[in-house]
Amino acid sequence: MDIHEYQAKELFRQAGIPVPPGEVATTPEEAEAIAARLGGKVVVKAQVHTGGRGKAGGVKLADSAAEAKEHASRILGMEINGLTVGKVLVTPAEDIASEAYVGVLIDRKSQAPIFMVSPEGGVDIEEVARVNPEAIRKVSIDPRYGLLPHQAYSMATFLYEDPALVKQATKVIGQLYRAFSANSCSLAEINPLIVTPAGEVKAIDAKVSIDESALFRLPEVEAFRDLDAEPASETKAREASLSFVKLDGDVGCCVNGAGLAMATMDLVKYYGGEPANFLDIGGSSNPDKVVAALEIITADPSVKSILFNIFGGITRCDDVANGIVTAMKRIDIQVPIVIRLTGTNEEEALEILKGAGFEAYTSMDAVVEKAVQLAASA
Repeated sequence: MDIHEYQAKELFRQAGIPVPPGEVATTPEEAEAIAARLGGKVVVKAQVHTGGRGKAGGVKLADSAAEAKEHASRILGMEINGLTVGKVLVTPAEDIASEAYVGVLIDRKSQAPIFMVSPEGGVDIEEVARVNPEAIRKVSIDPRYGLLPHQAYSMATFLYEDPALVKQATKVIGQLYRAFSANSCSLAEINPLIVTPAGEVKAIDAKVSIDESALFRLPEVEAFRDLDAEPASETKAREASLSFVKLDGDVGCCVNGAGLAMATMDLVKYYGGEPANFLDIGGSSNPDKVVAALEIITADPSVKSILFNIFGGITRCDDVANGIVTAMKRIDIQVPIVIRLTGTNEEEALEILKGAGFEAYTSMDAVVEKAVQLAASA
C-alpha cells in the first residue's frame, strides 16, 4: 500500500527524523490559510501516488500566501500520470546547500532489507544508477540483528566528510530503519535528504510503501489508505478478498490458486496472447466471489476474452459454475468466456454450465489456446 508524502512524513516524525512542518489542503483557500500560518516562502506539493510531480507542474514555490493560493488552484484537479490531484501539502521552503538520497527496501533476491545511499539526491535514483553507479552504496541488513551502528556510520561517511554532518546522518539512517521496521514497509526513502546552509540535516521529501499483509496489525497505518487514489478494481478486489493485479494484455484470467494462476498466464503467453490480469479467487466456494471477479475483469475495456481455469480441490466446481451463471444474469458481458472446470463436483458443474449454454473444457491447453484465439479475433 502506497501512502502520501504527508503521511510518510508523519511516520518519519514519529521515528524522530527531522522533517519540516506542513499541513494538507483540499481547497485553494485552505492552502492560503496554511501558508499564512507558516509564514515566509512555502512549497505547494501535489499529493498523488506517483512520481514525476515536479516535472508535471505539481510542485511550486510560493513567496506569499496569495501566491500559494494561486498555485493550489492550478494544482488541485490536475492529472499527473493519470491520477487526479485532490490535496496539496503546504510546507516551508528550505534553503539547500546539498542534497543526498537515503532509502531502504526489501531485496527479494537476498530476502533482506537493503539500504541504498547516494550523495547525489534530488533526482531519480534509477538515473543515478544508470549514469553513475559508483555514486551509490548498497548495504544489506541482516534481519536477525537489524541495522548495526557501524553500518549506519559507514553510509553516513559515504554521504558526507564533515564530522558534524556524519553524526546527524548516522542518526537519521538509524531512525529511517526503525520507521521501516516498525511499519512493515517494503520501501522507505528520503529524496532529498538535505543539508541547510546552517548545517542541519533534514528530510524534505518522503516516500513509503507498506506491506499489505501486515496491515491487520497496523490499524493506524491502514487508516492512511486513500481509496480515491487507488484503482477501483483494486478496491473491489480487496473488499471481495480476491488477489488481483492489473496487467497490460487482453485475456482476462480468473483462476483459483496462485500457482495455477501463474501457470495459466505463462500458457497464455506461450500461445501468443497477453494476460490482462492476475486474479486468484482462492479456495473459497462462495459464488459471490466469482461474481465480483467477473465484475472486475469486465470493467477493464482492454479485455477481449475471459478465461476461467479452475482446479477444484477445496474450491467446488459447481459453486464456481453457479457464480458464472449468476454473474451472467447480473452483468452485461460483451466478451466471450471460455471455461475449464475439473476436480471436486466437476460433473455437477458441467451440467450447470451446459444448462446455461456454456461449453466447458477439461484440457488446460485447449481452453487457453481458445481464449487467446478469441481475443486475437475480437
